[in-house]
Amino acid sequence: MRKIGILGGSFNPIHYGHLLLAEWAREDLGLDEVFFIPAGDPYFKKGGEMLCGEERLHMTQMALEDRQGFQCLDLEVKRSGPTYTYETLIELQNQYPDAQFFFLCGADCLFTIETWKCPELIFANCTLVAMVRDNASSPEMEAKKQALEAAFQANILLLPFLRYAISSTKIRERVRMRQSIRYLVPEAVRNYILEKEFYRE
Repeated sequence: MRKIGILGGSFNPIHYGHLLLAEWAREDLGLDEVFFIPAGDPYFKKGGEMLCGEERLHMTQMALEDRQGFQCLDLEVKRSGPTYTYETLIELQNQYPDAQFFFLCGADCLFTIETWKCPELIFANCTLVAMVRDNASSPEMEAKKQALEAAFQANILLLPFLRYAISSTKIRERVRMRQSIRYLVPEAVRNYILEKEFYRE
């Protein structure tokens, strides 16, 4: 059975923190591949700085070019209407019936995922992998993990990860202030952002 990681998000823009998270998860979990899935219409993130799905998809594809074990999927960008994780997982299960899916997310997702659309279907179609920064798994986090496992018959893993200061918000802010984003994003992505004048006033 293939083991496939799923890393979703707005990727506005994608940066090296995303790539590093995916690489650590791929190695630690023995994943065959990691699917990067840019959100088409992220209902929880609205605003003028949110680029259209096609542009965020294009930058993600550029960032993953020639990176073995990583693949970018366009299924959420192509889907009309708001983007829901459970729909993506069901679609992937139908496309890859012999695969086991690992949904990669930040540890804070443990405390919000019950508010997501159809959380029971999320847990039914993947193993949730919460990336714990600095290996700082708290008693509260362990308790929440156990509560979710009991409530949803969920499979949840807490995976140690390093703390890093890169964020898409910070990158957009630096572009807006005409500051360098070199070494924060892949060079092809950096050049594209500058060429298109994204995230400027």
